[in-house]
Amino acid sequence: MCGIHGFFTTNQNQDNNSSLIRKMVSSTNHRGPDYNGIENIHPVYFGHNRLSIIDLNPEANQPMNFGKYWIVFNGEIYNYKEIRQELKENGIVFSTVSDTEVILKSYDFFGEKCVNKFIGMWAFSIYNMEEKSLFCSRDRFGIKPFYYLQHENNLYFSSEIKSIKLTPYFSSELNLSQINRGLQLGWVGYKNETYYSCIQSLEPGHNLVYKDNQLSISSYWSYPSKQISISTEEAIHQFKELFDDSLKLHVRSDVPIGATLSGGIDSSSIVSSLLKNKLSENLETFSIYYDSHEGYDERPFIQTISQKYPKQFQLNYYSPNEQEIAKDFDAIAHTMDFPLSGSSPISQYYVMKLAKEKDIKVILSGQGADDYMGGYMHSYYRLFGEWMKHFQFGKLSKGIKDYKKIHEVSNSKLTNVLMKSMLSSLMSEDAIYKFEYKNYLPFLGNQKKEWNTFENFSSSKLNEFHFALMNYSSLPTLLHYEDRNSMAHSIESRVPFLDHRLVELLFQFPDDLKINNGWTKFVLREAMEGILPKEIQWRTDKKGFVTPGEILWLRGSLAHLLEINYNQLPFLDRAKTKKLIDEFKAGNNKFASLVWRIATLNHWMK
Repeated sequence: MCGIHGFFTTNQNQDNNSSLIRKMVSSTNHRGPDYNGIENIHPVYFGHNRLSIIDLNPEANQPMNFGKYWIVFNGEIYNYKEIRQELKENGIVFSTVSDTEVILKSYDFFGEKCVNKFIGMWAFSIYNMEEKSLFCSRDRFGIKPFYYLQHENNLYFSSEIKSIKLTPYFSSELNLSQINRGLQLGWVGYKNETYYSCIQSLEPGHNLVYKDNQLSISSYWSYPSKQISISTEEAIHQFKELFDDSLKLHVRSDVPIGATLSGGIDSSSIVSSLLKNKLSENLETFSIYYDSHEGYDERPFIQTISQKYPKQFQLNYYSPNEQEIAKDFDAIAHTMDFPLSGSSPISQYYVMKLAKEKDIKVILSGQGADDYMGGYMHSYYRLFGEWMKHFQFGKLSKGIKDYKKIHEVSNSKLTNVLMKSMLSSLMSEDAIYKFEYKNYLPFLGNQKKEWNTFENFSSSKLNEFHFALMNYSSLPTLLHYEDRNSMAHSIESRVPFLDHRLVELLFQFPDDLKINNGWTKFVLREAMEGILPKEIQWRTDKKGFVTPGEILWLRGSLAHLLEINYNQLPFLDRAKTKKLIDEFKAGNNKFASLVWRIATLNHWMK
C-alpha cells in the first residue's frame, strides 16, 4: 500500500519539474513512510511513497523499471504468486518477489488485458519510454484511489487530492453538482466527478491511456447482468469455497496482519473464518465502543467470538471521548480531503490509530458485503417491489410476515415499508434516487436541482439496487473513508468481500439467496454455520461504525462547527440554511444528518 504520483508535462524546466514531484511525494508521506522514490523520465516524472508489505527488500522499491517500462503502483495483487508462476513457465525471469514486478511483466507479456488476470486492489501507472505513453488502471471497485488533472497537453495524477493541489494548473473552483450531492445524499463523488471542477477520478474498473497528448478511458470489467438457477446447497458451497480462497489470498503478507472487529456479521465472519481455518497466527483485532451512550457498544457480541475461539486472538478495544474527538477533529477532517458526510468515519479513524499503536501494517475489514448481499434494510423495499411488479402476492404475503416476525416492526413501520416497496415497484432505481435527491431533505442549493442519470442495469430490482450501491452511492463513499483512515496511519486496509469473484457470484444468484425467509445476507449466514457464534450469525439489527456524533457531538464538544460563515457558502440559500441550523440548536433532530453535512462543509471550506 502506497502513494503514487506523476505527471506528463510540456514544461521543459526539469529542475522545476523535479521540485514539483518531490513536493507531491512529500504531501502524502503518511501513505508510505518506508521509502520515498522519485524518477525523472522527462517528459514524465514519477513519485512513490512506499509502505512495505510484500518483499521488504530495497529491490522492490518504486518507481520500478523493466526495459522500456517504468511503474508506480499502489495496492496489492493477491494472486501475484500464481501469475508469477505462469509467467516463469513462459520464460519470464524475475529479480524480485514483489507483486509490482508481476504487474510490469504481466503488462509486457499480456498487454492491457493483464488487468483481467488480477485479483486485488490497485491504482497504477506504467510509462512506455519508446511509445511515450502512459497506461493507468484502477481496480474493479475503486478500492484504491486515482485522481487526475488534465490541462492542455499536461496530465497530473495522484492517490490524493492534496498532491494535485500543488500542481500549477490546479483551480479551487468548486463543482456545485457534487456540493449538492454531498449535502443531499452524503456522497463524496459521482462517477469521475470530485468536489473540484478541475480534478477527476478514474472510475473503478477502468483504464486510462495518455498518448500523443490524447487521453482515452475505457472499461475493462462489468457486472454480470443475468441470474442463474442454482440449488441453495450448491450456492452455499460455492460461496464458502470462494470466500475461504479470498481470505487465503488476502492474508499474504510479509508483515503482521490484524482485523477490524465489530459485533456484526461481516467483520465477524472474516475473523472467525481466519481463526477456524488457522489462517493467521497471533491475530490482533481492533474495536471501538462508546459505553456512555446506549446502543453504541458492540462488546457483548464481540465477546461471543472470544468465547468460541478462546486464547486464539488478541482483542483490542478503544473508546474515544468527546474532548479527544474535538482535539483531533481538524486532523481527521484534513485526512479526508472532502467534507465528512457522517460521523462514522471518525470511529474508523480511531480503529486505525489503535492498530497503528500495536505496530500493525495490514488490516482486514468487512467493507463491501452489505452492498451486494442484501445487507441494508432498504433491500426489502426492492425485493417486495419486485414481487409487487410481477403480481407475486403469495411471495409478498409470506415475505411481509417473515419481515415483521424477524424485525418485530410496528404496523405503522410496516405500512411505511410497503409504501416504499410500492414506489420501488413503479420506479427505476435511477428514478428513486432522483426522487430522494430532490425531495427527501430540504434542498438548500440556490441553483437548479440537476440529476445525472444512472446507467441502466437489466436484472432484478434487488440487483439493480446493488448495482447502484456498488457504483454510485454507498460503496464509493465507504471505500474513500477506508482508504483515507487507514493510510493516515500508514496501514494497508484489505477488503476480502470485494474479491471480484465473490461479487460476480452473488450478482448471478437469485434474490432468495440474498434475502430468504426474511433473513438478509442469507447465503453468508448459512456459509458461516459452525464458524460464527449463533448470536452473531442470526443477528437481526444492522450497525456499522456507529457513533453518537451527528446529534450528541454537535451539541457537545463539536458545537463550534455550527457557527456557520454563510459568506463562504454563497451557493446555499442563506435563509433556509440558517433556519435549519437554528432549529437544530433549539433541539429539533429531524434533519440532524443534513445539519452535520452543512457544518462539515463549512469547516472544509475554511
